[in-house]
Amino acid sequence: MHLQTSAHKILNRTFGYSSFREHQLSAIETVMAGKDVFVLMPTGMGKSICYQIPAMLLDGVGVVVSPLIALMQDQVNALRLNGVQADFLNSSLTREEAYETRSRLVGGKTDLLYVAPERLLAPSFQEMLQKVPVALFAVDEAHCVSQWGHDFRPEYLRIPEVMALFDRAPRMALTATADAQTRKDILGRLSLRSPASFVSSFDRPNIRYRVNLKEKGRRQLLSFIEQEHPGRSGIVYVRTRKRADQIAVWLEEKGIFALPYHAGLDQDTRALHQKRFIAEEGVVMVATIAFGMGIDKPDVRFVAHLDLPSSMEAYYQETGRAGRDGEPADAWMVYSLADLISMRRILEASSGDEAFKHIQRRKLDSLLGYCETAECRRKVLLRYFGEDLLTDCGNCDTCLQPPDTWDGTVAAQKALSCVYRTGQRFGAGHLADVLTANATARIEKLGHDRIKTFGVGREMTRQDWFSVYRQLLAAGLLTVGESAISGFRLTPRSRPVLKGEKNIRFRKDPEKDRILSKKRKKPVKAALDLTTDRQRHIFERLRSLRLELASSLQLPPYLIFHDKTLKEMAAVQPKSLEELLAVNGVGEKKAEKYGERFLAAIAEAGIDFSP
Repeated sequence: MHLQTSAHKILNRTFGYSSFREHQLSAIETVMAGKDVFVLMPTGMGKSICYQIPAMLLDGVGVVVSPLIALMQDQVNALRLNGVQADFLNSSLTREEAYETRSRLVGGKTDLLYVAPERLLAPSFQEMLQKVPVALFAVDEAHCVSQWGHDFRPEYLRIPEVMALFDRAPRMALTATADAQTRKDILGRLSLRSPASFVSSFDRPNIRYRVNLKEKGRRQLLSFIEQEHPGRSGIVYVRTRKRADQIAVWLEEKGIFALPYHAGLDQDTRALHQKRFIAEEGVVMVATIAFGMGIDKPDVRFVAHLDLPSSMEAYYQETGRAGRDGEPADAWMVYSLADLISMRRILEASSGDEAFKHIQRRKLDSLLGYCETAECRRKVLLRYFGEDLLTDCGNCDTCLQPPDTWDGTVAAQKALSCVYRTGQRFGAGHLADVLTANATARIEKLGHDRIKTFGVGREMTRQDWFSVYRQLLAAGLLTVGESAISGFRLTPRSRPVLKGEKNIRFRKDPEKDRILSKKRKKPVKAALDLTTDRQRHIFERLRSLRLELASSLQLPPYLIFHDKTLKEMAAVQPKSLEELLAVNGVGEKKAEKYGERFLAAIAEAGIDFSP
């Protein structure tokens, strides 16, 4: 059978989709021809299809290297529900379960085997793998191999040692996010051989990007969740373990179903919290970056950052966990001058060499520039990854509420001059006092009431000067030292501004009452594309049935069917298995298992509907 025909048949019959997305079929054909492949597709765009279908079509087993043991079971369960022969080998299995898995593998009954890099490197595993034909190697979350990426994992560096033992097997590297430097690193460190690269658009048009100044972060977060996503699943990212615990408890006290997740919790607690987040609806996970990679939950309606992430890649990867189902979702973030200073200090205090710090400074500068931009945020985000958006997106805060800007050249000169004349040793509070002629005891003791910049900024408020220093820091015109008591310092970028050779514009910060406004915004509905009350009634009935089935099978509801599939059922209201199979996301195996029950639910819900 022709390759395209075979691939389409699996896509339709097994996964329930009628057509491939961008680059999927090309990647499949390239791997089937025995060539190496690099795939970069945003979260939720179906990069796993690129290795799953070839593994099913080729002789032997497709070995998938994945960094997170906790998620392998969900990935394998999802494949098995679709009738795919898939297994995983990791430390969560009992001795008997591991023996059964090895028996299926050696017996040729496994098309896809998921393993962590540590298991792949074990000599006993390699010895077992020598007994079976290997169809391909797929290295998922491949950015972990790069020291320039946001989640470097040294064990990934040894993966090529194992792949070299199976030289005929094509190699695949897949990731959802990587800038040019990280992509180059992936290709080299994984020893890909003249690979074909398939890079999809980074744009996630269903995600609304929003960045606000942090005034009272907890109150802002609570208002955002209550007003726009009540009862919906979401992730809140914070920087420290202690903060994750505190915010989760605080949200619980305010009536939000919240759980913490971080590396400081014991393994059983982490596993339980992750299981509840995946399996239950309306859970808000408050987490450090220890949580999230590879999360397949499609109905995460928001990702909120209460602290700044480390880079644009980290921001993109983390926000990409929202709206995997293609439905409207929010990427919401708040930040302050203190956050900017903290991030700069963490970077300068890191143990990396100067080359490493230089790269990381550039990445941080890009993130801070994104925060302070008056331009369409999506344009700035995509430009970072080498992609140009020709028109404003209309779905970010700067498009929906364009910020005012002002010529800040003179203010910047005053602010930078004040940093220089006070010895480049002080922070924004002291500098703002000098500029506004607030003669504190400290200022008088240091003699800063007698320098030229004392009082030259009286026309602006102390808060205005905090805004100026925040934006100068974000633009790289100032930096900070490693110590908590070190102040702002000028950078090479400062000179052209001080000399009047370069103009600068600042964003005008919104008033405090606007930042903390409790004005209710229209929440994202669960069924935005359902146009009648009857359809919405059927959709809710189908969700109830799905939850009942998932509970009985001890599976996350979305592994039965995604919300998007249930909405299509509610909209078209199929009356036969043949019509049900035409719904996206309904493959033959699932139709065989659950079809009659869902058809009955649709019919019953339609009959008992009373507007």
